[in-house]
Amino acid sequence: MKKYVPLLLLLFIWSCSPKSGSQLQDDDTSAQAVPIETSIDLTTMENDQLTVRVDPGDFEQDTVLYRLPRVIPGTYMESNFGSFVENMTAFYMDGSSAPVNPTDTNTWTLSNATAVDYLEYKVNDTFDIESTEKETPYSMAGTNIAEEIYVLNLHGFVGYFEGFQENRYELNITSPTDFKSASALNMTSSDTTANQVTTIYFADRYFEVIDNPMMYGNFTKEEFEVDGIDIVFSLYSPSGNHTAAGQKDVIYDIMSAQKDYLGDLETTDRYSIFLYMAGQSRDATDFGALEHHTSTVMVYPDYVNDNQLEEGLVDVISHEFFHIVTPLNLHSEDIRYFDYYNPTFSKHLWMYEGLTEYFASHFQIYEGLDTKEEFYEKISQKIQYAESFNDTLSFTEMSENVLDEPYASNYLNVYMKGALINMCLDIIMREESGNTKSMITLLKELTDRYGSERPFEDDALIEEIVEITYPEMGEFIETHVIGTTPINFESYLNRVGLEQADAELPTSFFFADQSTPFFNVDQKEGTIFFRDDIELHSTLKNLGAQGGDVIVSVNGEPLNLQTAQQIIGNSMNWNPDTEIEIVVERDGEEVTLSGVYGNPVYIKSIIEEMENPSEEQLQLRGWWLGEN
Repeated sequence: MKKYVPLLLLLFIWSCSPKSGSQLQDDDTSAQAVPIETSIDLTTMENDQLTVRVDPGDFEQDTVLYRLPRVIPGTYMESNFGSFVENMTAFYMDGSSAPVNPTDTNTWTLSNATAVDYLEYKVNDTFDIESTEKETPYSMAGTNIAEEIYVLNLHGFVGYFEGFQENRYELNITSPTDFKSASALNMTSSDTTANQVTTIYFADRYFEVIDNPMMYGNFTKEEFEVDGIDIVFSLYSPSGNHTAAGQKDVIYDIMSAQKDYLGDLETTDRYSIFLYMAGQSRDATDFGALEHHTSTVMVYPDYVNDNQLEEGLVDVISHEFFHIVTPLNLHSEDIRYFDYYNPTFSKHLWMYEGLTEYFASHFQIYEGLDTKEEFYEKISQKIQYAESFNDTLSFTEMSENVLDEPYASNYLNVYMKGALINMCLDIIMREESGNTKSMITLLKELTDRYGSERPFEDDALIEEIVEITYPEMGEFIETHVIGTTPINFESYLNRVGLEQADAELPTSFFFADQSTPFFNVDQKEGTIFFRDDIELHSTLKNLGAQGGDVIVSVNGEPLNLQTAQQIIGNSMNWNPDTEIEIVVERDGEEVTLSGVYGNPVYIKSIIEEMENPSEEQLQLRGWWLGEN
């Protein structure tokens, strides 16, 4: 998963059910034999709710649990999709019906299961719920129900019967005939009437249902091929300012370069991208993407311009597509046998997310999409952001306990320090092998041993990595990944003739650059405050601003989530003599900060090339950056 701001997404697996269509007996209607038939009718939406009907076949036991996921792979948080369900009703063989009361947020107990014909319930979407008190999943893992657009992350609609997760599913989606549709799940048939169409999809097991998102409604769609991969790119923009056709070339260039970078590593023959652009009137305020085996769902603000959207696509899609390597072709038993209700987690987020994030940056310099300066800047930013997290936490321990504190609040460091860990390992591999091995070749060796059908044993992975690489790899992992010793990143940069330095750079009032704001947002409270994890620029220091100050107003205008864009835009027109007045809340009291704008500068740590590197340093840098 990739998340903005802060960054964040995706651990998924592939399997086939032991049942197949040829094995089903026509006269066997038991729940063990027939597909679980689930229907969602988009033509009957009322009050931002959809009705879901689930027909499981005939149960042979009296008590059965029906659940929606508490946690889904790749999000590392409780989503509690059962909390969006209302009016769960059981319909019985004799024609009667009765409500089914939940036993907890995500579970309903059918106590007379042998008599149940089907279940029916209402589902609310997660994007625009009215209660600000309700915890909601990340938008890229969420759902949208609206007349013009439906985002169907199916874990928000379709549940599973405990013990029947490996059963086949038949999924029926009914929609207006004028709707476009896009699904990562292959369609098996469709039936069209005068004003609606019902499309039927099959999945071999429950995981395949939630691993294959869909989008229905009025959106733009482009289908094209990239080096043997069929790409389906769907984009919804409420303003109409963005289209799939307008970003098609960006997607093509990214994925073509990624295919070259991966070489002969197995990928996929089909990949779907679902991009939902959130308007300001909607509550989809988390931006980023959640990956699936052969698709990704991305949510991004609609107000960005084309250049900003292009930058977002390069960053996000490159990260998500690399997940087809891990965990698609390389994953642990925790992921293969994921428990949606009470999951256990792998130790190896440093690989799943860290290595994926490293690849997403490294391939751009290696394939000539970035300049060296741009790549160095990305590394420098990750080092800076990593410093805001607890640098002495064991990464493997954090991974195993990621839902709990103090680990949950440090999860985002997998995209910072996690990527830097893999940068160091890549440099070690190339140096030790004379550039015949790298993190790409390591991944290929591991996927050759395992692959999509065979999970590795979580506790055995690091031992295997050391066995097929070098002792220094083991020492590094033992010290800095399993252990709690901080990494001296400069020592690894020095190996490739780079060093860190401080530079004084000009800045705008609110942003050092496009990815480094001097403020942060508390979505729950609706407040905007100056960050306390970075050094503020010279003008803010002169005004007396402090990290943690909640910004109440700027030049008499209240600053909140609705006015922020306008106020930030106005600040771009300030000149050095502009008088500014900022009211902040500090320790429960309002404080007025006033002065002139001046010429703000900030001190930034940068990475630059050494003046006189050795031939060995230059050679290793060339190998690392793909120059020789």
